[in-house]
Amino acid sequence: MIAVPVLHDPESFRTVDRTGDRSRWLIVHVADPAAFAQAHLPDAQLVAPRELVLGTPPAPGRLPPQAQIESVLGRIGYRPDQHIVLYDDEGGGWAGRFGWTLDVIGHHDWGYVDGGIHALHQAGVALVDGAPAPVTPTAVRVSIDQGPIAEIPDILKLLGTPGHVILDARSHEEYVGTRIAAARAGHIPGAVNIDWLRFQDRNRQTRLVEDLETLLSSNGVTRDKRVITHCQTHHRSGLSYMALRLLGFTDVKAYHGSWSEWGNRDDTPIESYKETN
Repeated sequence: MIAVPVLHDPESFRTVDRTGDRSRWLIVHVADPAAFAQAHLPDAQLVAPRELVLGTPPAPGRLPPQAQIESVLGRIGYRPDQHIVLYDDEGGGWAGRFGWTLDVIGHHDWGYVDGGIHALHQAGVALVDGAPAPVTPTAVRVSIDQGPIAEIPDILKLLGTPGHVILDARSHEEYVGTRIAAARAGHIPGAVNIDWLRFQDRNRQTRLVEDLETLLSSNGVTRDKRVITHCQTHHRSGLSYMALRLLGFTDVKAYHGSWSEWGNRDDTPIESYKETN
């Protein structure tokens, strides 16, 4: 059984505690370097979003090479026995992408600071500016677990069959095809659309919405199904993946090629329609 990630309350960071379990924490702030330099937790290490993706068109959001993952983790002092605490400055997309990456390498001991930097600031947590604190790099070797990864053949064989749901975290306009971000517009046949912004409570500093399970179940995303989530580049769907994991869903994958891959091919089925008033 894969461990369920921890949802950390921002209030718990108001005091610094380096004893007990916290002595093995690695806190990671996923953001652009300029944003990190403005405010971050004192012990946080920086990982830039570009370090978590392949970056090569037409599917730039695919998983980067294993060597790149090892290099990033080694730079921030990663060890397999650590509890990785993740947060970002946008309500969970990039933090969730890192959580998925950790699942891919078989590291399931991780958690998310609910609401990220905005919630930490609102809670009165002491933040610092500047560069991350120096850390001793580590030699990291990982292996890739295909379990959390969905590819085109995985989706094609599920289309039209029961027991699964494809969760599209893009905007409604992208889903219906009125906003075009690839050679073809629309969505994977049968996919349900829950815009990633609906997972965030903007009145509570982008914390996860309190009725999260209701939001999911009302759209057919239930625990008895295999769930495959995606967006345009598996950035926004990082949040939907993480939300499902935090709720304890046991069969969750992310299609890292996402719509930038699916919509730029001519051999993948799509559904598209215009809104009518």
